[in-house]
Amino acid sequence: MEQPKNNLKIVGDKKSARMLLPNMLTLIGVCIGLTSIRFALDGRYELAVIAILFAAIIDGLDGRIARLIRGTSKVGKELDSLTDMISFGVAPAFIMYFWKLNTLEKFGWLLCLIYVICVALRLARFNINSNQEPSWKDNFFEGVPSPAGGILLLTPLIISLSGFNFLQLNYNLIVPIFFILTSFLLISKFPSYSFKKIVIPRKTTIFLLFGIVLFFGLLLVYTFNVIAISAVIYVLLLPISFLHYQKIKKQHEKDKIQDDDDLEDVL
Repeated sequence: MEQPKNNLKIVGDKKSARMLLPNMLTLIGVCIGLTSIRFALDGRYELAVIAILFAAIIDGLDGRIARLIRGTSKVGKELDSLTDMISFGVAPAFIMYFWKLNTLEKFGWLLCLIYVICVALRLARFNINSNQEPSWKDNFFEGVPSPAGGILLLTPLIISLSGFNFLQLNYNLIVPIFFILTSFLLISKFPSYSFKKIVIPRKTTIFLLFGIVLFFGLLLVYTFNVIAISAVIYVLLLPISFLHYQKIKKQHEKDKIQDDDDLEDVL
């Protein structure tokens, strides 16, 4: 007697399999961001800053890996925003509150609330703008991105850990100023470099790789010094990015007017 054939097959969804890796990285970023709060509660601020740094690195990798393996998804996009909210919004605010802002009592907590709200507004605006057609503006962010905002917020703490004691900064004054300025930069339309579409000539690739290796080598040896200097360099790049944006904008407006004039001549 002929045995009945089993027609049931388990069909693997290749798209779902490709989505797994970037989403797992994103969830790992959530865990690291939350763990930084635990380190801050225990007073281990060095580990708290390092955890936020790792979360920022993972945040930069998960999206690129998703695009590389064609594993992008709406779930991943929303999950990435929620991760940024925790790792670069809630976590840095709590770290700075436990470090200095708790001495300001209610005003310190108000600054934390304002910063977290600005991060949420910045992420919401980014999700809306990311659905627009590609253009030259993709080389710039509107405002400072949330990972950069989280690092900027931690800059006073990073400087205190770096050994730059000769600065003799008044952190009770500087920390609130950093909170206010970073919150403003997050929700503003101030153009900042996105570094997403940088084209590297093939001849300079080896120098780029050497620079990356050198940077991470210095980061391992002089961790907080390198992070502090990098944060200062990023701040100095903000006015440069603004001037660059205005220059490109004027050039595109000029080209558009020229195209309109040529069209009128043809008509």
